[in-house]
This record gives sequence, C-alpha cells and structure tokens, in this order.
Amino acid sequence: MDVVVLAGGFGTRLRPWTNSIPKPLLPILDKSMIEHVLNVLPESEVDKVLIAAGYGVDQMRDYFSNINLPYEVVIVEETEPLGTGGAIANCRPYLSNGTFCVINGDLITSLKVKDMLEFHKKNGGLATISLWPVKDPSRFGVADYIEENGKIMRFQEKPPIEEAFSNLINAGTYLLEPEIFDYMPEGRHSMERDVYEKIAENGVLNGFPFEGMFVDAGTPESFVEATQACIGSGRYSKGESMGNSWFGENVVTSGTIVSSSVGENSRIGNGSTVENSVILNEVVIGENCSIRNCLIGKNSMIHDGSSLDGIILDHGATVE
Repeated sequence: MDVVVLAGGFGTRLRPWTNSIPKPLLPILDKSMIEHVLNVLPESEVDKVLIAAGYGVDQMRDYFSNINLPYEVVIVEETEPLGTGGAIANCRPYLSNGTFCVINGDLITSLKVKDMLEFHKKNGGLATISLWPVKDPSRFGVADYIEENGKIMRFQEKPPIEEAFSNLINAGTYLLEPEIFDYMPEGRHSMERDVYEKIAENGVLNGFPFEGMFVDAGTPESFVEATQACIGSGRYSKGESMGNSWFGENVVTSGTIVSSSVGENSRIGNGSTVENSVILNEVVIGENCSIRNCLIGKNSMIHDGSSLDGIILDHGATVE
C-alpha cells in the first residue's frame, strides 16, 4: 500500500515557529510531528510514503534523507494550494495501482490503520473514512453513518447540534481505491465537499469509527494537547517522563514543571514554574520565571523574573 500524507499548509497558526521550520518538522518530544503521524501506519503493509508538501520542501527532503525508515519516502511538491483533493491528484503519477491511504499531516491519533484496511477490503466500495465521536458535532463535518452496514450515506457541514445526523466527524484518514480519481474534478478541490458527497449517494463510501486518541496539532493549544497525548501514550524513544511531563536528555531543572515537555540540553532556574507548555531544545529559563500555556522555541533565552502566558516565542529569541 502507498500512503499520501497531506502536508501542504503553511502552518500559519503556529507562527513564528513555522517561519523557519515547516509544520511537519516541528518536534513533538524527540520526534518530528510527521514521524508521529507515520507511526500509525502498519510498516508491513506500506511500500511508499508520498508527502504532499507546499512549503519547506527542501528542508523535508534533507530531513528524510537523514533518517532510516522501512519504506521509500518521496516529497511531492505543490507549487500552488490545491486543496485536499487536488493534493491527492497531484500525487497520482507516483502511486501504484492499488488501494492507498491518505492521512492529514498534523494528526496525532490512536487509529489502527491495519484494522481499518481489513474493514475497507471486507466492506468494498471506493473509500473508507475514519470517524471520531465528539460531544458537540456542530463545529465539524458530520457523517450520516449506518452502523449495520458501515456505510456513510450523507454529510452535514456544521449542523445545529439538535439536527446533527450523528456525533461522528471526519477524522482525517482515508483509504481509497484508484477509481476515486474518476470522481475528482480538475485543479483545486476538496475531497470532503466535491468527492465524498457524490460517492456517498451511490453507497460506496464507508465509515470506520474508532476511539482512544485524536488530536489535530495545528494550533498552539492543540500542539500542547498533542504533546501531552504523546507523553501519556509513551510515544518517545529518548528522554523520560515524570508524572505528566517529559524531559529530554541532559535537562537540568530546579523549577516546577507541570503538564509540559522540556527539550534536551535545556536549563530551568530555581523558583521558576513551567505549566501546560512546550519547551524545545537548548532553552535557558532563568530564576523565578512563570511560563504558562506557551510554546518556547529552540535556543531561546528567558531572563530572571520573566512572566509569559499564552505566547509562541520564536526560535533563538531573548526575553529580558
């Protein structure tokens, strides 16, 4: 099976971090975001991974040329925004002729793609969409899912909660057959609006509900949430967790760390508190500082007595 990772966005909600590092390469604990995304793939089933990227293409090529993965990785450049459907179509020349997987490039999830693939092959059809239950579906695209046959019959876009077909939303991972390209228009388009709504009417669109963990790490708040989800599920190879926080190698701290991650070679001074935050590598935080709900970029320096709340501090920044 080939896999397409949709990573064409600019990561604007995570600026200024993403001004110099493309979002898929931002570190979550000791791995890049995109490595956590790829972690859900069944390695024995994957032949090739195509990363549909529109920003930081050269950085991604360099990155993947220096890590060892059990499958081929190809960076497919988007020279203009193509939408979810256009990005998949742009990868078509590189795809083998068989079932392929598509996954959003900022998802931290417990989805078992191998189980989803077995269901897809058994249930037939052109596409299977992962579905995630939420308490309030009114902010999402909602699937009219029939549990008895595993089919999605209709979609609703952001319905009032009392009118929602279900509480199941599109969770950003798809299994597709090559015939899906027959339903895709030319140029920029959306799979959700322009393709799935059409094929649902024909009874060839499946749904695959799952439970456990699902975080879209595209905002500062959800980036912290994704980091905490990875701590809680032990998704790291180096460093160690203590309570609900994670510490990279060679971290020295005399402060109080709560629900946060601290990257390797970082230093936190006496009397300082770090709470609900992500601290990248090589950061120095002085004494008696308060860091809450923040993303602190690598190689940053925060001087004694500083108080930061709800900000993204750029890489290499200094706070007097």
